[in-house]
Amino acid sequence: MTSDDPEILTITADPEDAGARIDRFLAGNLEAPTPLSRTRLKALIQEGALSEDGRVISDPSQSVRADATYSLAVPPVREAVPQGQDIPLDILFEDPHLIVINKPSGMVVHPAPGQPDGTLVNALIAHCGDSLTGIGGVMRPGIVHRLDKDTSGVMLAAKSDAAHQRLTEMFAAHDLDRRYTALTWGMIPEKEGRIEAALGRSNRDRKKQAVVANGRHAATNWTVIRQLPPFASIVECRLETGRTHQIRVHMAHLGHGVIGDPMYGRAMRSGQMPDNAARDCLAQMRAFGRQALHAAVLGFAHPVTGEALEFTTPMPDDMAGLITTIEAGIARRARGDY
Repeated sequence: MTSDDPEILTITADPEDAGARIDRFLAGNLEAPTPLSRTRLKALIQEGALSEDGRVISDPSQSVRADATYSLAVPPVREAVPQGQDIPLDILFEDPHLIVINKPSGMVVHPAPGQPDGTLVNALIAHCGDSLTGIGGVMRPGIVHRLDKDTSGVMLAAKSDAAHQRLTEMFAAHDLDRRYTALTWGMIPEKEGRIEAALGRSNRDRKKQAVVANGRHAATNWTVIRQLPPFASIVECRLETGRTHQIRVHMAHLGHGVIGDPMYGRAMRSGQMPDNAARDCLAQMRAFGRQALHAAVLGFAHPVTGEALEFTTPMPDDMAGLITTIEAGIARRARGDY
């Protein structure tokens, strides 16, 4: 048994326990080294951690059966404070006050429910050591801004209190140059534009952001770099503000969501495609595994020295590969290979 293995707690129901709710029965009778609340028990049951005579049950309201043996797999307690983990970092710049990295897609920035470790914070703690302790808080040391898990690109973190305070002020004042490259669905007719639409939590889905009347001010400037007819546009998005999911929501609001975005990027339909070649290309585009969004440029004044800094990262291979796929579809149509 390793430290990551769950602890198995077992109890057999007496005849007088029959008919009680299983979560209530466990809360009152199960002996555990650390007391388990009924809310915690309910969550574990819903996650499939409870079995009745070897059969998994996932309904906390299920009735107890007399003489049945119940086994509950309780996962180990995680450290409340993030721990350093030896995770490779693509470091673009580092000095005693800050570190700039090229974050890969798939990396979560800081620990959260469902992602207790394996994050950028865990990597930074291991890399920076004690210098990061207490900078900006225990759970998110050094973090002054975030990129979504599946957004790649330039990101910075503070290594000193002075840098953290100044960078926090700069982000609040939007005093940085932040430019993203996005691959969006369809052909945007205008060459450039500005989206100013307040953002807030969606009334329909609390996990999503939406354009709402009483939301926080949000503005995105966009420029079409290249069009890939009839499939997509390559767009540079320059942030004036930095709200959660801002580019993804704003481009969807424009009618041209980010390709691969499972929350906001409504894909084009096969019925919109003019021929079989286009439909084949569309099928490959729809299979792209993450939002095609990359933080390409980050420019700012050094928070301590005042030196002008700018960092640029190339488009990652998966997005470049998506463009190649679209170009192949365009070439096939140009040949008349329908």
